Amino acid sequence: MGEEEEDPQKMKNISAAAYEYDNDPRWSDYWSNILMPPHMSSRSDVITHYKRKFYHRYIDPDLVVEPMNTTATTQTASQSASSATIPPLSSSASERRPSQNSGSTARVSRASSTANSAPLSWDRHTIQFSVNACVSVVTVLAILPLVPKSLSSRAYRLSFMGTLCSSIYSIYSLHGKPRAWNLQALQVWFQSVIVTKDFIHFIYCLTFISSNLQLKFALLPILLPALEHSSKFLRRNFSQSSLYRKYLEELCVWVESNPTTLGILSSQAEIGIGFLLIISLLSSQRNIVQTFMYWQLLKLMYHAPVTAGYHQIFWRKVGTTVRPLIHKHAPFLNSPVSAIQKWWFRQ
Repeated sequence: MGEEEEDPQKMKNISAAAYEYDNDPRWSDYWSNILMPPHMSSRSDVITHYKRKFYHRYIDPDLVVEPMNTTATTQTASQSASSATIPPLSSSASERRPSQNSGSTARVSRASSTANSAPLSWDRHTIQFSVNACVSVVTVLAILPLVPKSLSSRAYRLSFMGTLCSSIYSIYSLHGKPRAWNLQALQVWFQSVIVTKDFIHFIYCLTFISSNLQLKFALLPILLPALEHSSKFLRRNFSQSSLYRKYLEELCVWVESNPTTLGILSSQAEIGIGFLLIISLLSSQRNIVQTFMYWQLLKLMYHAPVTAGYHQIFWRKVGTTVRPLIHKHAPFLNSPVSAIQKWWFRQ
């Protein structure tokens, strides 16, 4: 009986180990929501354990996830702490240099008190939070119907400008600049950047900043990521604040616990904008270049691993709905649709 129960779990563990977590956008959201010390987040056994938990939650609930071995974790933490401990001075050395020890102790106490009283440092996460918070507020102003038209138009432009600046800063801070300013180095750097969310947001904002056509619906794909990033930062750094607990905690908890819902909503909005741009070609505000650029961007979103999951699911639903209608009512469209599909699937 024990072997019969163990074999299915063995196969499930093999399937969980072979699952392509990097191609699932839910994994990056799940991993980013886990808080742990830096020395543990880089360990392979810790990453494997949380991958099993992710697989149990989203893929196969029947998978049994064993608890993580805490003994090795404790030993590793104690070793790192002991290696960082400074050995004490000998009694003779302390007797020879009493003034230096007292001076260093005073300096350490002053430095610790300064560090405790200093405000939040302006690191990369703080800067991006500031920009994302401003983008969230400005985007809401641009969407609200009661806001004056002149203010709404300015807020519309500022929303895309803020997201554009945030994307450029994130690309530079994470990927740096090319190693050399020649064609080969630029190509290598560009290939590492083109499949990231920051680059996709950068092209997305460029597409709408340069256009006279204002689609309020186009603000949704930049509002949702800004809210998500701001919520994560607030929850990690201001969870003890009374203002946060009173006004923002429920919203931040909901945003952090529903990354899949936000991803699906954002992808559907991005695809819907593509069809709105096609319809706008029939109006006086048509922009053929913008429409072509945006559909190239949708093609990139379909193939890029960070956005492919949500987009491919939605396009499959569109295909299963539209294909029978074309075969039944408009068979003459089969050839154009096949040509479009060849262009779409070609990377």
